[in-house]
Amino acid sequence: MTTPLAGRTALVTGGGNGLGRAMSRALSAAGARVVAVGRKRGTLEEALDGLDGRAATCDVSDPDSVAALAGELAGEEISILVNNAGVAGPVKPLLEIEPAEWDEVFDINVRGVYLMCRAFLPQMIERGSGDVVNVASVSGKRPLLRRTPYCASKTAVIGLTTTLAGEVGPHGVTVNSLSPGPVEGPRMARNFRLEAERSGITEDAAEQEFVSRALLQRMVTEHEVGQALVAMLQMRGMCGADIDLSAGMVAR
Repeated sequence: MTTPLAGRTALVTGGGNGLGRAMSRALSAAGARVVAVGRKRGTLEEALDGLDGRAATCDVSDPDSVAALAGELAGEEISILVNNAGVAGPVKPLLEIEPAEWDEVFDINVRGVYLMCRAFLPQMIERGSGDVVNVASVSGKRPLLRRTPYCASKTAVIGLTTTLAGEVGPHGVTVNSLSPGPVEGPRMARNFRLEAERSGITEDAAEQEFVSRALLQRMVTEHEVGQALVAMLQMRGMCGADIDLSAGMVAR
């Protein structure tokens, strides 16, 4: 049985591990060809094992690197762009954060989205169709103490999404954002470890305090995020939207 994504090519940044890997696999299962983009080719190729796709290296925060990627993929019809590459940044109060730490978060989490859209939207606009999904976070919509650069960067991604959707929607291109809540995996484990060290509690206690904010009292899984992405891409009337997938971390 064919699906609405069959035969399309999806570019996923940060596609070598974590959410990027899960989303790449979900897109492939839905029939799309996947171009996984990241800094480490070996990790990307491992993530693509058994899938229809290719790996391409790129630093999404570097204009020259993004331009080189666009040249490398000139023969591919990229009709889906998933801006997933991101970093968690420091876990400490704002007054203790160095400018270089702040800049690193914004360079990858926000500048990277801008540069990738700037490189790959023109072809979508010319064809009159295409889909962009920017991975934001519920942390861009509610306080998360000692994570100011990350939260601010994800708020910026949501704002970028809604405004860009207005610019390119009339050309037949949709732009939406997906905002996961806490996702099970190494990144959250790192955050719980750092919070435990800071506050003098156990890592389990730090995790429980965090997930207690969610209505389902748990984190979402990488698989659930991948499935949400596929569902969004099949909802043809959606543009300029931000979708929560947070196990009830944000409820309204």
